[in-house]
Amino acid sequence: MTIKKVKLLLATLAVITLVIMAIAGKIENANKRFLSVATASTGGTYYPMGVGLANIWSNHLTQENIQVTGQSSAGSIENIDLLQKDEAQLAILQSLIAVEAYEGVRNFKNRPYQDLRSISVLWPNVEHFVLLDEKIRDGTLNDIADTRFSVGPQASGTEQSTLIILQGVNLSKQAIHPEYLGYGDTVSAMRDGRLDGGALPAGVPASAVTDMYASGVPARILNVTDQQLEKINSIANSWFRFVIKPDTYPRQKQPVQTIAQPNILMTTRMIDEKIIYELTKVMFENQKEVHQIHSSAKYILPENALKGVAVPLHLGAYQYYREIGLDIPDYLVPPELKINLNITELP
Repeated sequence: MTIKKVKLLLATLAVITLVIMAIAGKIENANKRFLSVATASTGGTYYPMGVGLANIWSNHLTQENIQVTGQSSAGSIENIDLLQKDEAQLAILQSLIAVEAYEGVRNFKNRPYQDLRSISVLWPNVEHFVLLDEKIRDGTLNDIADTRFSVGPQASGTEQSTLIILQGVNLSKQAIHPEYLGYGDTVSAMRDGRLDGGALPAGVPASAVTDMYASGVPARILNVTDQQLEKINSIANSWFRFVIKPDTYPRQKQPVQTIAQPNILMTTRMIDEKIIYELTKVMFENQKEVHQIHSSAKYILPENALKGVAVPLHLGAYQYYREIGLDIPDYLVPPELKINLNITELP
């Protein structure tokens, strides 16, 4: 065989190999299940938590051909829309927004989204209402009146929960000069003197709040009184008392009496039961890795999984919790099970 023919043969074999590899890759991708988890803006806790969980799931579920990625968004309200359009298959939602969507009230009036399903509580979403020192009078939410205040990005869970909290202290958009900024932009605007404060709900410590204190912005976190908490919960019963301990943030020497609500990992009933079962199992059986994602991730424990959850569980999560012996309230049993079984007959 001549050198020319050998070269031609090798070139032909190389092309055939590339074609085979391309076909194999297409087959592999066809068998792979790609999932996206919707989070929020990058300055809070949603985004790093979603991305961190996505990486852990993808690493541990390679054999099951499951790959998960985290995507930023405007927050809980948009995340509902992403789930409905199947542009995300998982989402982190404020408990308040999840319940509103499922029941079809307030932001979702007459538009109940009853395909929504819960997987697990992830961490408490702690309210950080920050305000420049020069605007502070009594150090509570009352001080927000008549300030240039960011209520969070439009269509975000931050905006919606902030407006309910303001309503609970007899404030409204008309009583402030509202801006609609993300976390990092809020702190930057305060540093530049263009904004007096903003709502930065997040897991503790929130990176934007750390930046505010560390960079010398003359501001602090406002307290929420017991009376204010009671009035807020009379509008939407979603919050509980949370104390930010001293030195959680640079220069923060006093405890902050604030409030929090659960952040919940959600999905829809259309996602395969086995997939959600595997995601739930990996999250709870690789606790060391999960807790390294963010300090707030240390709250991700089986005993906390259902605290504050009001929307029924997905079948896959329900199956896992049954296996580990978790006590599941009747109202969290997936409706799909109730169709064929009397709730009192469930094993």
